[in-house]
Amino acid sequence: MKVLVLTWEYPPRSVGGLARHVEDLSSALAETNNEIHVVTVGSEDTPEYEIVGGVHLHRFEPYPVNTPDFVTWVLQLNVKMQEVVAGLFRTQGTFDIVHAHDWLTAFAGAAIKHGYHIPLIATIHATEAGRNNGLHNEHQRYIGSVEWWLAYEAWRIIVCSKHMKSEIIGLFNAPGDKIDIVPNGVNARVFENLQIEPGFKNRFAFDYEKIVLFVGRLVQEKGVQVLIESAPAIIRAFPDAKFVIAGKGPMEGELKHRAQTTGLGDKILFTGYIDDETRNKLYAVSSVAVFPSLYEPFGIVALEGMAAGTPVVVSDTGGLSEIVTHGENGMKAYPGNANSLANNIIRLLTDEVYAAQIKDKAKKLVTKVYDWRAIANNTIALYERVLREYKKSPWSRERKKPRVWDYAMSFVTSRYEAPERMAETKIGEVDSRLGEYDLVGSRILTNNHREGGN
Repeated sequence: MKVLVLTWEYPPRSVGGLARHVEDLSSALAETNNEIHVVTVGSEDTPEYEIVGGVHLHRFEPYPVNTPDFVTWVLQLNVKMQEVVAGLFRTQGTFDIVHAHDWLTAFAGAAIKHGYHIPLIATIHATEAGRNNGLHNEHQRYIGSVEWWLAYEAWRIIVCSKHMKSEIIGLFNAPGDKIDIVPNGVNARVFENLQIEPGFKNRFAFDYEKIVLFVGRLVQEKGVQVLIESAPAIIRAFPDAKFVIAGKGPMEGELKHRAQTTGLGDKILFTGYIDDETRNKLYAVSSVAVFPSLYEPFGIVALEGMAAGTPVVVSDTGGLSEIVTHGENGMKAYPGNANSLANNIIRLLTDEVYAAQIKDKAKKLVTKVYDWRAIANNTIALYERVLREYKKSPWSRERKKPRVWDYAMSFVTSRYEAPERMAETKIGEVDSRLGEYDLVGSRILTNNHREGGN
């Protein structure tokens, strides 16, 4: 199959977890010997085209225009994305599937679907209503309506958890049998031969301290404020704890102020953005990884912690609840409850035997259930199912009939308009030059003959 993937972020451009999801899934799909083309936003520092991990990457820079807000920027982004895809159809030929990730590529995905008559698959990673606990202004209602429209236009909807499936059904009134659950994954292999250089931990904590690690965007729904609120109780029970908060986001200033007001400024370190290698090493030297989200469709960072062999504490919400079984492969706290979060973290910090049992079972889970290769195979099976349905549908036949009719009529009109030219080259000879079946190429050659070309 030849698959066209649309995403607004892809490494090295990473705003959130979506970039990592699309990268890992696309690389795993490419390993199945299918042709994967990703169209995404680039910059002056990234090449327009390259092949990385078997994936064909097509990057573009948005128009150099001033936009009044993010929504307007997304609209012009989609127009530019359509231009890039039109060029790909001219140079690369047609695609079997177009796969759009989230509302930020909805307009381009739907335009490609209708313009080229190929089925659209949409992965909805999160919803605006879920992120904000409802839709409270026109900006949020607009994004929510685009999400609904993307779900409507898609042949199939992919979500990462049972929680997200229920959310899509409830918010958009989408039929349940149109939605497929394909979980996020983790590449556990990157943690197997990880080399930690001497002194690495000292960049973040003293040797005697145990690191309590958070990795993620600094936004309300990730619950970092709950972790900071729990810090005093944890320090009282375990004075050698050190909190390392890795990530950036709009709440960074507020969170730093909260940390200072606790009187534990020297015990809470904000690292800002960290690269993947540093993040993986931080997991390895941490005693607990904490993800206290208030809203979390899945929680790929929890899988990373588990794959790294770090015991995890998560909020009992969304997709995190489906990954973690409390007391078996991790610990679950009540969402938004600092006391519950503190109690679970203290248990893992003070009971090393229990923590070791937790992390061993977690590693077995991620390698067995959340391996990207298995997830890629499930995604390919979904693509194949969609193509079977598509080929049987009237919509597929509508795409083919006009093209075949035009192809046939081009020979008829050519014979009436320029019989002497057609006599020079027989139809069979034209076909042999084009290969087994090349509809577009045949029409081009026929037209060139009609106009006196070669």
